[in-house]
Amino acid sequence: MKNFEQFLLNHLPASKSIHPTYEEALQKMLVAGGKRFRPALLLGVVKAYNPLLVGGACHAAYAIELLHTYSLIHDDLPAMDNSPLRRGEPTLHVLFDEVTAILVGDALNTYSFEVLSNAPFSDYTRVALIRELATNGGLGGMVLGQAIDCYFENRPLGIDDVRVLHTNKTAKLIAASLKMGAIIIGDEKLADELYDFGIRLGLLFQIQDDILDVTQSSEVAGKLTNNDKAKNSFVTLIGLDEALREADELAEALTKEMDGFDEKLKNELLPLLVHYINRHK
Repeated sequence: MKNFEQFLLNHLPASKSIHPTYEEALQKMLVAGGKRFRPALLLGVVKAYNPLLVGGACHAAYAIELLHTYSLIHDDLPAMDNSPLRRGEPTLHVLFDEVTAILVGDALNTYSFEVLSNAPFSDYTRVALIRELATNGGLGGMVLGQAIDCYFENRPLGIDDVRVLHTNKTAKLIAASLKMGAIIIGDEKLADELYDFGIRLGLLFQIQDDILDVTQSSEVAGKLTNNDKAKNSFVTLIGLDEALREADELAEALTKEMDGFDEKLKNELLPLLVHYINRHK
């Protein structure tokens, strides 16, 4: 992932203008770091089957990170979570102002598709990647999940509806990251299989986030914790012990599923996924 981090730093969004802080704000949350989990999934799939394509695949991985970062910026806004901290840094609406944070989120969203449109692939592959990112990150995916999440604050949902919420808000972009890697190497069957696996992985990722929200300090997490009481989180609805049990069961099922991956894919993804699958423990 060092190569990806350097790629990101070499391709930071730039916009020279009379605005004194716009370009700095565009770059701030990107250079602040983050887990880079979604780019790592895409690049792991590509590296497993065609390492020669990894350089080009960095464009697609970067597009996912741009879209993900926009979603965090907007998620932290006063109208949503009103969070003061992200990736260990003050959030953009705190550091600059709310208008700047909204516009930077808008810019990173659209820039993600500009990056994909210029990626060094065939037109067919570029369109497929753009479609995948838009479908899972947009109106019927991540944005839908956020809409449900915000609308039902202080109105508890049933656990099945919470899974639908987080399938959209969190899991679909994780699943798309795996699928986009398979699209780049041209394996449609693998793309569908990895997408299904990614949905389950994304749900585990969200359950773990909900667990860590009540077990980690804000300093350790790098973002505001103990802030989900009004939200439809797994811990809020079923309690910490039951959430831990569900996370353990899902982690075990995903570990077994990974045993069925071919050796090349397993060698690339297993070190990454074992860390994340067990991060709630």
